[in-house]
Amino acid sequence: MNHSRGCCDYPHVTGSKTAPPPPAQSEAGRRYDEWLVTLVQAGDREAGERLARRWHPRLLRTARRLLGDTDSALVAVQDSWIAILRGIGGLRDPARFAPWAFGILRRRCADRVRSAQRERRHQGTGDAAPVAIAAAASEGMAIRQAFAALPVDQRLAAQLFFGEGLTLAEIAEVQAVPLGTAKTRLFHARRKLKAALSGDDP
Repeated sequence: MNHSRGCCDYPHVTGSKTAPPPPAQSEAGRRYDEWLVTLVQAGDREAGERLARRWHPRLLRTARRLLGDTDSALVAVQDSWIAILRGIGGLRDPARFAPWAFGILRRRCADRVRSAQRERRHQGTGDAAPVAIAAAASEGMAIRQAFAALPVDQRLAAQLFFGEGLTLAEIAEVQAVPLGTAKTRLFHARRKLKAALSGDDP
């Protein structure tokens, strides 16, 4: 890959007319992200801005699934971006950006959950899960309610697989677990989601 090229030299950009970048979950989208990461590592600020524009919605969407509210999700994503930008120079394989970035997000969301639990214990209030489930139910969205009812590890596996298009191997990398564990989590998540959305007991 030629690191000397600027953002406007990408094949999707021709002359003064800029074609939309490829969908993030497509193979072309993955190659595009890999190319952007390589440019960011070479010090290209415009590439960093493009990468952030492409990835901020994905990270926020997943953080909202895990945390149940937008405010906490925004904080987790902001913290994640700080870690991503600080550490991206050390990412050896730009093609691994997706599981690497989602892994950072997973840890930042876990930090937010622990912080909220400490605050609730201090205030003498209950657990986080009923809050997330109630918030989802109040929105009247069956799929959000079904996701919120999943254990957090299964919820993340399902979101990454169904919502973000990651492979099982990438999900295992994000969650820092063996491939078999990722498969099991996704299997149970799929079964529970199907049961919840069909009105049956899992």
